Amino acid sequence: MGEPRSTGHWRRAGFAGAAIGVLAAGAAAGVAVERLTVGRSVRRKARLALDSTGPYGGLRGTPGRALADDSTVLYYEVDEVADGAEPARRRRLFGRREPAPVTVVFSHGYCLNQDSWHFQRAALRGLVRTVHWDQRGHGRSGHGVAQGGPDGVPVTIDQLGRDLRAVLDAAAPEGPLVLVGHSMGGMTVMALAERYPELIRDRVAGVAFVGTSAGKLGEVSYGLPIAGVNAVRRVLPGVLRALGTQTELVERGRRATADLFAGLIKKYSFASKDVDPAVVRFAERMIESTPIDVVAAFYPAFAEHDRAAALSVLAEVPVLALAGDHDLVTPSSHTEAIAAVLPGAELVIVPDGGHLVMLEHPEAVTDRLADLLARAGAAPGAETVGTDPGRS
Repeated sequence: MGEPRSTGHWRRAGFAGAAIGVLAAGAAAGVAVERLTVGRSVRRKARLALDSTGPYGGLRGTPGRALADDSTVLYYEVDEVADGAEPARRRRLFGRREPAPVTVVFSHGYCLNQDSWHFQRAALRGLVRTVHWDQRGHGRSGHGVAQGGPDGVPVTIDQLGRDLRAVLDAAAPEGPLVLVGHSMGGMTVMALAERYPELIRDRVAGVAFVGTSAGKLGEVSYGLPIAGVNAVRRVLPGVLRALGTQTELVERGRRATADLFAGLIKKYSFASKDVDPAVVRFAERMIESTPIDVVAAFYPAFAEHDRAAALSVLAEVPVLALAGDHDLVTPSSHTEAIAAVLPGAELVIVPDGGHLVMLEHPEAVTDRLADLLARAGAAPGAETVGTDPGRS
């Protein structure tokens, strides 16, 4: 006798949610073994406790909204320079001289949101003007208008570059800019440079690429055997397209397989064994909050991404190229390739660092950002950053 229709749908949703994690990241067996040592109820209570007490992601600025060229509403926040900012913090970051007027614009990665820059935002808060924005479909930004309906078009990295231009026009229409991008956010900056080279020439004083790539993402193995990664590449696009049309069922499935997702997120986000559990849970919440239809809409863009030629636009701009040495998503070799095209770039490979290196090793990332601001002339006389204010 067949199972009830509703029960069958629910179970298939659970299997679908698990399949996303397995296909997108692999290594599910190892995660399962790790999770067997702790009961499900204990893990659930621990997640609830971390959610209620976690100190990360609560920084908020002055809200604003930009309109993309397809009418998608893009959400951003601005942190202005504070009057009478703490002298000790200012000296720690920038030496004794005042930073020059500049706006530092942070672009986040795939399945994250602007809060992924929590520690860097805390360290710079009140000392320099910063803009943090949510990419379309992520965080508080609207779903892509161009992606909706039966005539919807896929998301492209070029579209994200145009989105960033809309945010700049709304939040920082004048003055020098320092652009900071992690993963997909770094690709967004590259697309901006490719489409608007005059903007780079006229206004951009520095660029930071964190754990990103200029192309050839189809060659990344994600730490899987070659046969496994080839199988993933064959089936994943179709699986995501199908699941993207079953949003409600898949989201229920993702909740039902939360433990599997948590292990996969940790494996592919961090390399250190002693990462603060609150930081790990913070990353989980950001990734979990990205709707499956957004995950599906963005995924094909990465295989098509090739912006190596666009890097030449940045040849005269101070550049930081930084990555974790154990990044399984955008390996450090891709960051090294960016630096090779830009001989004047500062190349930093952070030991024991994973894909979310700015959360895993925040002091190292913030130190290098302060140095970039100094090289860009935005903060003359930078000294080494001490303990990150956002870490305390």
